[in-house]
Amino acid sequence: MITVELYSDREHAPVGFQVSGHTGVRGESVVCAAVSSACYMAANTITEVLGIDADASESDGYMRVTVSGDGISKAKAILDGLRLHMEQLAEQYPKQIKIKFSEVHQ
Repeated sequence: MITVELYSDREHAPVGFQVSGHTGVRGESVVCAAVSSACYMAANTITEVLGIDADASESDGYMRVTVSGDGISKAKAILDGLRLHMEQLAEQYPKQIKIKFSEVHQ
């Protein structure tokens, strides 16, 4: 099971995400590949394309990205797009993807 945790601040603005877990056989799951690809695209767009200073970390089966300050408004569209994408994948694969929403205090 893949767990996607989407972070928002007190004003409900998206501020980041955390993804952990695997589905199926490692390296052979279409669901895992879809989630990983979307998360890498979001993380790379935030940090490399938009140049937003973000707290980011990743390892096998895990990725976490959070933004703060003026990065929140700059990353909003990317994080909203990731949320929509994850929600649609979770609808298609409810036994393989779980979404959680968390408020973080910055």
